[in-house]
Order: sequence, then structure tokens, then C-alpha cells
Amino acid sequence: MTGSARGIGAAAVQRLREEGHHPIGLDLDDADIIADLATLGGRAAALKALGERSEGTLHGVIACAGLAGANTAAMVGVNYFGTIALLEGVRELLATAEDPRAVAVSSSSIILGHDEELVEACLAGDEAAALRLAAKEPRLVYASTKVALSRWVRRHAIRPEWAGAGILLNAVAPGTVLTRITRPILATEEGRAMLAEATPIAVDRYAEAEDVAPLLSFLSGPDNRYIVGQTIFADGGKDAIRRGDRLP
Repeated sequence: MTGSARGIGAAAVQRLREEGHHPIGLDLDDADIIADLATLGGRAAALKALGERSEGTLHGVIACAGLAGANTAAMVGVNYFGTIALLEGVRELLATAEDPRAVAVSSSSIILGHDEELVEACLAGDEAAALRLAAKEPRLVYASTKVALSRWVRRHAIRPEWAGAGILLNAVAPGTVLTRITRPILATEEGRAMLAEATPIAVDRYAEAEDVAPLLSFLSGPDNRYIVGQTIFADGGKDAIRRGDRLP
């Protein structure tokens, strides 16, 4: 579990423990494995430690680590390249398990607009180009990295080395979740109005991290028997409101 120290990652870790699983947490601090997925060295260290702690077998992986904010380089590094390096790097560990599963945490922001050039640079594996493009248009970096992640999942999940090897790969797209990032926004009238316009919901409240954890648990476990390559929205109705009956 990457991003295990806080937010959705921490809630998912707690959920998995309650279900009798033994999650290995990975984060910048307060985790079983301390590593920075924004850097090449951090990615290598994370994979080495995962191989040692798992003793060569992982039954599931949830790539939850993600960043938003002003640091565009860190967003590109963690949200896309670090996540992909982690997923690709643990594929052989998953392949040794029975009913292995993998889940990436995308975002419902993928429907709001993105920088297609940045998305394509990510999918081409050109991190240097992606970093340059991100610096030019910081406003779209978060959504663009998440679009790239969802596309990567869709393209790779159906391949022989994933579904063909019995590893079911999917993504989840949460809507607005009450975290240390969103709570300050919702504390002001201006912030509440901005979110209401950008992320409308059909239910009567925004999500807590614990509301997303059951879906992550299901997709990363053997009860998920036939879902492959999907980005499943857990957004309180945002996607249906914004896009109506358009299917993708």
C-alpha cells in the first residue's frame, strides 16, 4: 500500500487489517517502508524493500500515493512515474500469488480537463519531457497525471503479463474526500462555492477516506473475479452530474 500514512491510504490499511490481511505500508514517513516515489532512488529502494518484506510474493498492491499542490515536479514523479514504476516493479511478486490483484488510485478530476501533450509524454515514458511540460501549465498537472494513469491501466490491464497472467489490474477515481488538503478549502465560504461548482455531488456530504477503503479492498482481493482495466468512480455522483448519460 503506497501512500499508507494518511488519507485514503491509511483508511485502506486499517480496513485491510480489520479483514485479517497483513498490508505493508509505504510512504514518506510513518510506514513500514520509507521511500520517495518521486525519485529514481526512492523507487528502487521501495521495490527492493518490498521484495524483502514480502518474501517474494504479494497477493495485492494498492498504489494510493498521490500529490496535489504547487510542486509540479513531485506531482509528475509520484502521481504517474512513481506509481507506474511501483506497479511494474511488483508484477513478478504478484505473479507468484494465487488470485493476485492490483489497484491504482486515479481521480475523478480526469473528467474536468487536462493537458493532452503532458498525458502523452507520461505514457511515452519521457519523464524529462513531462516535467518540462508540467512547469508550463501547473494548473492542469494533477488532472493530467491522473488521466495518464487511468489510460495506462486501461492499456496494460488487458495484456498477457497482467490479465493473461491472472493479475487483474484496475483503478479507482475518488471524488472530493475530506482530507488535510480539502478540509481547509471547505472551511471557507469561497472554498465551498468553488468545490460545489467544480465537484458537484448528488449525495448530502463529501466523502471520508473510509468511504473509499471498501472499494479498494474489494478490487485488490479475490472477490474481484472479473473486473479488468476499469477506472471506477467513487465520487458521490460527480461524474454522472458532469457528463450526464455520456459513456466514456
